[in-house]
Amino acid sequence: MTVVEKIPALKFDRYRQSAPQVFEALRALIISLELEPGTVLPRAELAEHFGLSQTPIRDALMRLAEDGLVDIYPQHATVVSRIDIASALEVHFLRRSIEVEILKTICDLPEVTHAGLMLALENHLGVQQQCLMPLNYSELAKADAAFHREMYVTAGVGNLWDLVCQRSGQIDRLRRLNLPAEGKAQAIVSDHGAILDALRRKDKAGAELALRVHLGGTLSFVKEIHTLYPDWVKA
Repeated sequence: MTVVEKIPALKFDRYRQSAPQVFEALRALIISLELEPGTVLPRAELAEHFGLSQTPIRDALMRLAEDGLVDIYPQHATVVSRIDIASALEVHFLRRSIEVEILKTICDLPEVTHAGLMLALENHLGVQQQCLMPLNYSELAKADAAFHREMYVTAGVGNLWDLVCQRSGQIDRLRRLNLPAEGKAQAIVSDHGAILDALRRKDKAGAELALRVHLGGTLSFVKEIHTLYPDWVKA
């Protein structure tokens, strides 16, 4: 199977520009590791596959390069980048700093708003639990993101979630590598339960501790990931 054959056909929304849609499709495949580090992305073949000119393909690849997900070698090739550990650590620091403050804000919310958020988080947690039996990595990742996004939006900083997602390509790929590890998926759901329990009690210290445990889980396995996937990771 060629690289282009791994890429599903894309039904374009005619009310949106094509380049952002190609970017989103390729980004999702890179984050999920369906397009592995080192994979060459031939512009002409991608243009033919999507039924577009090379201009929107070029624009999409340039956006991926800005996010550190591809390396562009002019007049030569565009290649899916190796996972940059230093970048992953920076984004982890950013996200942890933001979410610690979000948890404090949530604990101080008016009772009605707080109760509504607890119900929404319970629903997200229920979806995550369903993703464990049978185990569905893709849907679990979506449910994980929905749980965190709910807190950002309710705390009034929804735009920061977009910023974190934009910067999280490297650490998201690390998480995807670590997700199949035995017990990892179950630990994610358990961590969310611990965060939710602390928020119900409006226990700021307990919520922060649960969050630190949750967000630090993947990074604690960085050395192991580097050993198992030496060609995919850049220290």
